[in-house]
Amino acid sequence: MVIERALAEVRAFTPPAFDQVCRQLPVQWIDQALQATGTASIRRRRLPAEQVIWLVLGIALYRNESIDTVVAKLDLALGPPERSVAHSALVQARARLGAEPMQWLFERSAEVWSRASAEAHRWRGLSLYGIDGTTLRVADSPDNRARFGGAHGARGPSAYPLLRLVTLMVLRSHLLAGASIGPYTEAELHPAHALQSLIADHSLTIVDRNFLSAALLCGLQAEGTERHWLVRAKSTTRWQVITPLSAHEALVEMRVSSSARRAHPWLGKRWRVRAIGYQRPGGKPQVLLTSLLDAERFPAQELVALYHERWDLELGYDEIKTQMLEREETLRSRTPDGVRQELWGVLLAYNLVRLEMERVAALAGVPPSRVSFVLSLTLFRQLWMWGVPLSPGTLPRMLAALRERLLRLSILPPRRVRTYPRAVKIKMSNYPRKRPEVAALNPEVAALN
Repeated sequence: MVIERALAEVRAFTPPAFDQVCRQLPVQWIDQALQATGTASIRRRRLPAEQVIWLVLGIALYRNESIDTVVAKLDLALGPPERSVAHSALVQARARLGAEPMQWLFERSAEVWSRASAEAHRWRGLSLYGIDGTTLRVADSPDNRARFGGAHGARGPSAYPLLRLVTLMVLRSHLLAGASIGPYTEAELHPAHALQSLIADHSLTIVDRNFLSAALLCGLQAEGTERHWLVRAKSTTRWQVITPLSAHEALVEMRVSSSARRAHPWLGKRWRVRAIGYQRPGGKPQVLLTSLLDAERFPAQELVALYHERWDLELGYDEIKTQMLEREETLRSRTPDGVRQELWGVLLAYNLVRLEMERVAALAGVPPSRVSFVLSLTLFRQLWMWGVPLSPGTLPRMLAALRERLLRLSILPPRRVRTYPRAVKIKMSNYPRKRPEVAALNPEVAALN
């Protein structure tokens, strides 16, 4: 009862603009996140846990602002406005909150929002998902390097520690349905296994050939009802033709390796898939493999076009890295828990913007890919800043104006079909890079040298 009373008292001071702008993030979810992770504030603080959640979202949206500035501009601290909050108090408040409430909020909201979005943008009765991974730099501190690791090459260790991010995305709206944050040394396949449980029934998941694994794909198909996959074959992939379907497609069988069967005894010795050969103008011949065996219900030409929607996942990563993080992929937190908290906040804020974009697309009668992410993010940021000093009565009118402005300014022309060969755009510098000392990483090796 003490916790509930304290939360109710804090909620009365929550800036009304946040509740309006993030109206898709119910207050009940925030309460549940804090209570489920044991981080609800009981004693009265200037920055209770509920306000720190908004602070983390503010850090995600306002990349160029310091944490102190975000607190001041968004009026997050309780009490008299003339009293400033010490920077050390902000650091302590983030440490008290931890990463778990932000992860809980992201996962709960992603589950609800992504299911509805995937249902709204089906292909031949199937929801469309994609799984892929990327890397992000983190602040170069001993704790971050020990937790996340980094790349090692002929020129030595990477200048910054790196983390690996693997996400499950609703391809046609870019809403994230799930994410896994781990060390750089962890292969993408391991977290992908954990994400497959989030995929809805009656769906098609498109993955890169790096995820061509019998354990992953057969496991995805075995769980649930009518959960299918589509992947591009590797140059080393081998199969035996069982039934030719046309000049460019056939039902084939592939052998499951003995090592895979040892690790996953439930796998059979062979698995049957459908192979589709194609060649894009200016490209090399390719083969797609899929669990969609019915060639009449799922035509090969449509599957070839559909596979290239997988690149929407890369576009989503570009929106996060280039627009939200403003091409500075180094997260600011210097502790592993702070890094995870900050990144969960970035992913949650990204979904909030994408959710508003999907709503605008529905009003305009266009697919979400026709709404400009750059303009939407800019207006979303402005609305937060403008909304704080305004009364709740003026906010609905402001939101209506925002949506009208997005409808007028952010609708993009239909995508053009363009094909470019892969090429190196920027050559690595010939100058030596500043890297951590070997002694700081491994004193024993340094002593031998």
